Amino acid sequence: MTTIAHLSDLHFGSEDPALTVALREDLLAQRPDVVVVSGDLTQRARSREFAAATAWLESLPFPRVVVPGNHDVPLWNPFARLRAPLARFHRHHGDDAFPAWRDQHTAVIGLCTARSLLWKAGRISAWQVDELGAMLRALPAHLFKVVVTHHPFVDDSGGGTVGGAARALDLLEDWGVDLLLAGHLHRGFNADVTAWYPGRIRSIIVAQAGTALSVRRRGEANGYNLIAVSGDRFAIAVHGEVDGTFTRIANTGFRRSERGWITCGAAG
Repeated sequence: MTTIAHLSDLHFGSEDPALTVALREDLLAQRPDVVVVSGDLTQRARSREFAAATAWLESLPFPRVVVPGNHDVPLWNPFARLRAPLARFHRHHGDDAFPAWRDQHTAVIGLCTARSLLWKAGRISAWQVDELGAMLRALPAHLFKVVVTHHPFVDDSGGGTVGGAARALDLLEDWGVDLLLAGHLHRGFNADVTAWYPGRIRSIIVAQAGTALSVRRRGEANGYNLIAVSGDRFAIAVHGEVDGTFTRIANTGFRRSERGWITCGAAG
């Protein structure tokens, strides 16, 4: 079995200090195989915010896959935004265009959707689609395949999905991607892309994570997803903040079918 802790929208610079302690304690108790962070590590891409986010992440003794979000691009420094928009992010998290992790059961690949010329929105380029396709084709067929972005493929709030989503989904469907992880919306939910994109045949599950640490909540508690993958089944447990600690507040199971994944209700 593989366990993935999916965090998003940490927003150091507007974080709740008490929750940094509570979340770390819960993650240490859960002992995931890998921690995935789907962007917005900082509030305004300041050096001190990146330093704080990095120090907190490095206090977790687990492998990581980290992608940037739109808040990790400088807002108030136009020169840096245009010339080197992710320089500070890369200084702390490396400049790999497709950070990845895998074990014998699961492969996780991240890609950057943040763009210096887009204030809030994101995009997946044709080059990224081609490169991601090459990586997916090289993976063993039996692996559970996860792709991580900051901007979502599904948005039920009307704010908009990542640019290039439909084109990217053609490849993701062809090469057997099982799960898409994202943030940006500060809301957690699960969805199937077949319900949102006409013409999609094979289901791919979307798991959105709310904000893990920020005080900038949008109608729900801080939280993250804990994903357990085991053979032809997986489950997404939402760990939310309740009275200052993180606890499991929802758990949805999925099982593999001929056309991908179908919900099998609450998992145990």
